[in-house]
Amino acid sequence: MVEMTREEFEDAVGDALDLLPPDLARLIDNVVVLVEDEPPEGEEPDLLGLYEGVPLTERDQWWAAGSLPDRITIFRNPTLRMCDDADEVVDEVAVTVVHEVAHYFGIDDDRLHALGWG
Repeated sequence: MVEMTREEFEDAVGDALDLLPPDLARLIDNVVVLVEDEPPEGEEPDLLGLYEGVPLTERDQWWAAGSLPDRITIFRNPTLRMCDDADEVVDEVAVTVVHEVAHYFGIDDDRLHALGWG
């Protein structure tokens, strides 16, 4: 397991968000990005990230009125357990962030896998 402080991991998540193309990042609205140590009980223990919300492709004109923010959660410990060094953690966090942001835009796992974003 890679040793990385929570602050270093959160910085990696922030850096990954900064890698999003500006035109795409501007379209993200009412989304909170969180870091948790472990996935929720009942989820796969090696889950790296989770999008919870209503993808843009499924929203109607009334959706935003009073809606709570969507959530993207990146799980620290599973990521640290699967990686061999800090550079690999940074790379995996970037892939996970892109993967979860893609879900926000309505791109499903099959399409992400086809695009190489497993």
